[in-house]
Amino acid sequence: MGMRGALVSDSQLFEFESDFVSGLRCIPMAVRLKLDTSGIKLSLEQWSRFTQEDRHRLLMTPCAGAAEIEAYRRALVDLVALRANDVAKPLADPPCGQWDNRRQAPAVVVNFARTVGLCPPTNRQWGALTRLQRFALIKLTRDSHDNVNFVPAMSEFGLAKPLRSGSDAAAAARSVQ
Repeated sequence: MGMRGALVSDSQLFEFESDFVSGLRCIPMAVRLKLDTSGIKLSLEQWSRFTQEDRHRLLMTPCAGAAEIEAYRRALVDLVALRANDVAKPLADPPCGQWDNRRQAPAVVVNFARTVGLCPPTNRQWGALTRLQRFALIKLTRDSHDNVNFVPAMSEFGLAKPLRSGSDAAAAARSVQ
């Protein structure tokens, strides 16, 4: 059952995350997006100190627009202090925000798709994805992330078309331009 477009909210848990977000024991993509949006770095150790209710609230709390982002940031800083007895740290590198560009699939996604034998998303397909789906695909290309979920995510989002030949690769290259 793939999820597309507007059917996915900013609090969605993806199927490709199901084996490691049950009980919210790991930080789901929806919360990762909110962390990047609010500019806070949260460790898995800090996350593990939160109650189930805390985790669910962080998942469900909106984080769009200046007021919501600031409220989310303040709540997160307070929660890290309360539960983890630690200081929330800002992100070392500000988020790139490539997931907000609906017009063109970023090179990191295009290139990574090819390296795993998939046609990269066309610009039209990229634009049809939700912000959270675009964020997830970008995050899943990073060296520091568990890349094994890139192909399942592409499949879940209806984008897992295998590259078959040199002519397919050439067509895929033209389609993302």
